[in-house]
Amino acid sequence: MITASDLIAMAAFEEGRHAQAFPSFGSERTGAPVVAYCRISDTPIRTREPVFNPDLVVVQDRTLLPILNVFSGLTEDGYVLINSSKRSAELGLSELQARQPAGHFMTIPATDIAREYTGRTVPNAVLLGGVAALTGLYRMESVGHAIMARFPGKVGEMNVAAAQAAYDLVMSKQQESKQEATHA
Repeated sequence: MITASDLIAMAAFEEGRHAQAFPSFGSERTGAPVVAYCRISDTPIRTREPVFNPDLVVVQDRTLLPILNVFSGLTEDGYVLINSSKRSAELGLSELQARQPAGHFMTIPATDIAREYTGRTVPNAVLLGGVAALTGLYRMESVGHAIMARFPGKVGEMNVAAAQAAYDLVMSKQQESKQEATHA
């Protein structure tokens, strides 16, 4: 997730915005949960404090859900993107989804998409594409440029393709959701 927060910051910089990305480590042991933050603003960012009221929570590893309150402080109109092929009800998150505005909560099988496009189970780029579609916080084109700057060549190209697949999936799910809402 540290790399993902760095790439989000790079995408924001490309669009002329200010950004700050930083990790927070709990216990210092291999395999311990890691939290990474990214602030994006149209004005310079002066604070260096942790983010206590996030507008977006991205969960890369759904096994953290029962052991950490990853949604603590999530704003009322915040966004949630979870790496999982399960729906919110299967994850025990129906209440959280109901509290967020329509279209602000989504799960996508990011690890599966990463495996399909890159041959690896690293979902960072996939989640970045998903966030771009879910929030409109930055353009997919900026995600592609950030990924290619960090990972030039074939690795970058595969990750951009994976991010684009996630972007397309989220856009498709949002369209389906809007159609269901108008027919309900």
